[in-house]
Amino acid sequence: MAGDQTFKAVLNDTNPKAKGRSFSIDISGTGYNHFLGKSIGDTVDGMFVGEGDKTLTGYTLEITGGSDTTGRAMRPDLDGGGVKSVLVSPGVGYKGKRYVDKNGKIYRYKYDGIRRRRNLRGNVISQSTRQINLKVVDYGKRPLGVIFGLEDEASAGSSEEE
Repeated sequence: MAGDQTFKAVLNDTNPKAKGRSFSIDISGTGYNHFLGKSIGDTVDGMFVGEGDKTLTGYTLEITGGSDTTGRAMRPDLDGGGVKSVLVSPGVGYKGKRYVDKNGKIYRYKYDGIRRRRNLRGNVISQSTRQINLKVVDYGKRPLGVIFGLEDEASAGSSEEE
């Protein structure tokens, strides 16, 4: 069952020069164990993300969300790591729209005050979690483009000087 013990991490680069780039990376091994029990809003050292030369040593990351094996969103205001049935208004885990059939055509309406009961996951990372959303808080020495192989060292060094 070692294959199941991985997280898909989506790393968002918040640097304005990066123009909202995001990177996908797998977390397994000791990094997997380090993330268990953490909750949304916690900061994590980047050395637990990635393997080999793709480790984010020197980076500090913040957990901003995630989802489980079935795609249920993690909500920051729900405690624990289990699934809870919650009456929610539009926001995380519910878009707040209703489809109505009028004269053979389908229309999408967004009503004010619409609420639905949805099954959502709590804010603690558990073994049921499959995707974790991370945001960069502090940067390391090597740029993310170089770590993930999108840029080479020479071009990254010249773009930082500009």
